[in-house]
Amino acid sequence: MKLTLETERLILRPFEPEDAEAMFNGWASDTEVTKYLTWNAHTSIDETKYLLALWEKEYEQPERLNFAVVLKSEGRLIGGIDVVRYEDGMPVIGYDLSKAYWNNGFATEACRCLIDYLFAHGYSAVRIDAMAENIGSNRVILKCGGVLQETVEDYVKLKNRTVQLNRYIVRAK
Repeated sequence: MKLTLETERLILRPFEPEDAEAMFNGWASDTEVTKYLTWNAHTSIDETKYLLALWEKEYEQPERLNFAVVLKSEGRLIGGIDVVRYEDGMPVIGYDLSKAYWNNGFATEACRCLIDYLFAHGYSAVRIDAMAENIGSNRVILKCGGVLQETVEDYVKLKNRTVQLNRYIVRAK
């Protein structure tokens, strides 16, 4: 579904093919950012273009929510946030952010925006997972009201390794 949301500092809008360069240079090729994602760093902009083309097709699905995170003050694409899947009817959120914009509250702001949207549209709970070693992401989730449910071992196929995954639930109030 193509939808645009807005916060005080951010615009959450659908990704576009023209976002490839900003995404590739901003975070998709950055191994420090992608080490916490389920996909590996892109080694060429063609990988990013391919991914954006896949996402463009997915927007035809009404339940598909995938947003480019744009910083209003600069008009710059700084990350992404989406519902990566639904498990037992519960949305599971994932996000990434260019390293240059870490520690400014942008991930928390984008997360809260998407969570509020989901709650306003009938969901009573949202799940967000983070690798236990990803201190920043765990903090974001806690700031958004996440309550740790469990820590599980999860095999990440594209990383070819098992990680400790903290599984959080954010409940509507």
